[in-house]
Amino acid sequence: MEVVHYPLHPQTPPEGRSLLDLFGGSQAAPRLRQAQERLKNLAEAEGLPMGERTHTYNSRLAQELGIWAEDQRRGKAFHEAVYRAYFVDGSNISDPDLLVQVAAGAGLDGGEARVVLEERSYRERVDEDWARSRRAGVDAVPTFEAGGSRLVGAEPYEALERLVVEAGARSRASEESR
Repeated sequence: MEVVHYPLHPQTPPEGRSLLDLFGGSQAAPRLRQAQERLKNLAEAEGLPMGERTHTYNSRLAQELGIWAEDQRRGKAFHEAVYRAYFVDGSNISDPDLLVQVAAGAGLDGGEARVVLEERSYRERVDEDWARSRRAGVDAVPTFEAGGSRLVGAEPYEALERLVVEAGARSRASEESR
């Protein structure tokens, strides 16, 4: 599986933005609660923790540090730690100090992480991903693509399995029955 980064709300300021403001103000509150409940149920069904997030934050620096973590062979640990910081703890993942802590907690060198962020060493790689996403017509996250078909949004495991099976992969069920 290849991960390509996407600029979801790249204009979000460093201090973040309230989800209510992002999605239309107080009149959007019922829709927002419903969407959050759906996401929480999907996460729970897959054994993923999910907190009560009230803000969105710019993920640009986290994406840059994530590519660096992948190059250090600690990408999975870093991405899981950023997931927890953002979706469980509601932390501001545009904060370089937080990202350095997350990187260190994922087994990466915190000093090196700070240098990567300060020098913006992975800026071009993220720019390339963003351009690739735009060319492919991606306009939401997550977007999964396999065999020319696309699945957009948080979906249950079965929907993802259907996507890859239709693209030619074997399902877990068929593998387990062998």
